[in-house]
Order: sequence, then C-alpha cells, then structure tokens
Amino acid sequence: MGRASVEPLESEKPEPRAGRHPRHLEPMPHTISARQLWKPLLVAAAVAFAYWGVLARLGRFWWEDENYSHGLLMPFVVGYILWAGREKIASAADRPRAAWGAATVVAALLALWVGTAGAELFTQRMSLVLLLAGVCIYFWGWRMLRALFVPLVLLALAVPIPSIVFNKIAFPLQLFASQCAVFVMRALNITVLREGNVIELYPLGSLTTKRLEVVEACSGIRSLMTLVTLAVVFAYFTNPSDEDGSGGKRLARYRVWRALLIVVAAVPIAIITNAARVSGTGVLARYYGTEVADGFFHEFSGWVIYVAAFLLLFAFGWLIDRFNPTRGGGTGHGDGEAVVTEGSESHKHSVSTEAPVVAATSTAMSVKES
Repeated sequence: MGRASVEPLESEKPEPRAGRHPRHLEPMPHTISARQLWKPLLVAAAVAFAYWGVLARLGRFWWEDENYSHGLLMPFVVGYILWAGREKIASAADRPRAAWGAATVVAALLALWVGTAGAELFTQRMSLVLLLAGVCIYFWGWRMLRALFVPLVLLALAVPIPSIVFNKIAFPLQLFASQCAVFVMRALNITVLREGNVIELYPLGSLTTKRLEVVEACSGIRSLMTLVTLAVVFAYFTNPSDEDGSGGKRLARYRVWRALLIVVAAVPIAIITNAARVSGTGVLARYYGTEVADGFFHEFSGWVIYVAAFLLLFAFGWLIDRFNPTRGGGTGHGDGEAVVTEGSESHKHSVSTEAPVVAATSTAMSVKES
C-alpha cells in the first residue's frame, strides 16, 4: 500500500526560532553589479582620452628616473587595494554631490590647462589626482571619497615633485649625511676634512688624500620618498579593523593617529639610516680605500639600509600597537558581545546588560538581538 502524506496545517507549522533569520531574508553582501560598472568604465575612458599624453610621459619618467622608480608599482598596489576592498567600496556609495563634484572637476581641468600652457608637469599630473577625486564626489559622494582616500594619496606620492623643490630637499640632506659621516669618523680618531658635501681623508697606505663626495644619489631622498610611500601602504594594511563599529570613537581616533605617526616616522628613519650608510662608507674608505664607495658594495649597502629602515618602521608600528584601546579585550567585538555558533551558521547576538532594577523580587535585563 502507498503512503499518504499529510500536510500540516498552517497553524501547526513550526515558527522560525528567535534570533534566526530566514535564509531568503538574510542580508546580502554589497557587491558591484554589472549595471554599476558603466560609470567607472566611462570615467576611465574619458580620463585616458584627456590625460593620455600626461600618463605616457609620467610612465617614461618612472622608468628612467631611479628616484621615482617606485611609481611603476603604484598602479598595481592601488589596483590590489581597490580589489581587496571592493565590497567596502561598493557599500560606501552615498548620495552624489553633483555641485561639489563638478566644481572639483572644473578646477582639475583648469589646472591641466594651466600646466600645459606653462609647461609645468607637476601641475598637469596633480590635476589627474584632483580630477579623480572630483569624479568620485560627483557620482558617489563624500563617503566614497573617504573610502578611496588612501589610493588617491598613493597616486599623489607617485607624482614627481618639481625640480626646484627636489633640489631644495636633496642638498640639505647631502650636507646632513656628510656632517654625520665626519662626526662618526672623528669619533673613531680618523683624520678627516669636510668642505660642503665633499669629505677628504687619508686611506691607510695612501700618500695623498682621497675625496668622497656625497652626491645627490646618496642624499637619501630616494629612500625617503620610497619609505614614505611604503609607510602609507604599511599603515593601511595593518590598521586595526572596526567593521562592526564596536570600537567606538576611541578606536577611530587611534586609527587616524596611528597612520599619521607611522607616515611621519618614516621621514627621520629614512634620513638617519641613510646617514648611517654614508658614515659606514667613510669608515670603510679609511681602511680599504675609496673603491668601496663604488660598485657592488655601494649597491648592496643601499639594499641593506633600506631593509633596516623598513624593520625600524615595522618596530615603530609594533610599539604603537601596544597602545591600541582594544588590545587585551579583543578586536572586532565590543563589550558584552558574544558570537554564537549553531550548526553550520554563525549568528551574532549583542547582549548588553543594564544596571539591575529591583522591583519587588524581580531583576530586569535588557537583551538585544541583532
């Protein structure tokens, strides 16, 4: 005989358990749909058309000038940041600010025209960053600009600064490095004479003085710009997350100050490590001749000092993390929040215990379910 299936009445169907959302009502993660892609593609096409010449010259400059060779990696780093945070970026879309966005775009195009008319490459290149910010505000609002702040900063750091500013920074760094080298060598009882950024000394076994010149390549400006860019990337990827907002204003302030301190600390770290490199070269030139200032040792010492600078930056970040307000209490969950795992699904319940209110013999508790 066949089995008869009895359908339960509507009133007999089990109700969903409290705190459990039906599967069809669960919030879906924010993703970028195909219809939303036309705006970025249209913007990319317009920017490529307007800035093709500027971008071509900029890429060639990155390739030829070693001081800005890190710029070749910036498109890949920015692309990875955008891809890794695509859900956060998609959820940051806010009400468009057409007036502010249009004004920013007009200012960027005006800067491009002024830079082209005056043959000022820095103005032309920075107008691209300003244009991207204006387009972001025009289509997606201020929250999107905040979400894309770090990629825009990285693009700005990859733009070469004007030559007059570059020289104003590089020459004082050359003098500082040569002064530090002379100080160290005299502390080791090495007879040395300095004239500007030129150091004269007697190598062992030599009857004449030899000259060591701290040239622009040894000023440390290359490692300075690279380390500052690396500090921005390091601060971004190691910043404590607060996706659920449980950290409060204290954690928000800490995140901002942590990033600023790491970026600012990169400046003295780069300058001091480069001065140590020049000092070590001067000491070795005393005992092994001025040939150590060229060739393999010069290149190898540059890489060693750069690794040491990054390790110092990493150590500084680790030291700042000791003051994390959520350290010890765990990150990602606020006070009184528990994560309950049932079956194969995880559900978060925020349980906040209020002060007990005594009325007769009962105690009141407030239980909130998210």
